[in-house]
Amino acid sequence: MKRLVLLTAAGLAVVALAGAVGLPDLAGAQAPATETDSITTVGVGTVDAVPNEAQMSFGAETRRPTAEAAVSANADAMRKIINALRQAGGRELATQWVSVYPYTDDSGQVNGYAASNSVSAVSDVGDAPKLIDAAAQAGANQISGPGLSSSNAEALYRQALAKAVDAARLNAEALAKASGRSLGAITTVVEGASTSPEPMYRTAAQAADSSTPIVPGEQKTSATVTVTFSLR
Repeated sequence: MKRLVLLTAAGLAVVALAGAVGLPDLAGAQAPATETDSITTVGVGTVDAVPNEAQMSFGAETRRPTAEAAVSANADAMRKIINALRQAGGRELATQWVSVYPYTDDSGQVNGYAASNSVSAVSDVGDAPKLIDAAAQAGANQISGPGLSSSNAEALYRQALAKAVDAARLNAEALAKASGRSLGAITTVVEGASTSPEPMYRTAAQAADSSTPIVPGEQKTSATVTVTFSLR
């Protein structure tokens, strides 16, 4: 019994000593996270380029007393147009639509049937006039376009993105300087919605006695980013 009492007393002495010295406070060992000041700005970047590709549509409409005759005549006409487009340097030819419908006179009487067919073709801008002239000479009576674009559109957009980040940095530097601070590292970058290239002025396409002139205007490719910088 005496031995048990002595051991208990020794244990209490150890606890008391630990309290006097002070054990580490594990609950308070983690320092609270400090919030870093930041600034968020929006930047817009643009790149101007002259498009080098043209996309156009070429078609023919034929009218005959019966639907079968209209379709047959239209097929012959389109084969000539497609062959002429290929010889003129057209590429990526693709059928856009085929349609057959009756046409009537003023009284509503069906006078026959019309068949229509249209194909799209892509060419270099410099070859576009040749395609238009070749298709017209081959019998195309429905021509539309051109839709102008750049073959390196993705590269142009990436250039615009880089310019947008630079613009966001300039905006952030101005705000930071006005508040007596300086910029730190970029913490987040968010890309805005991409936009299609916009013509800086209207593209002109006029019929002429010789070759059809195509004047490609410059196009503007834009990009928007939202950037957050830390502040020092």
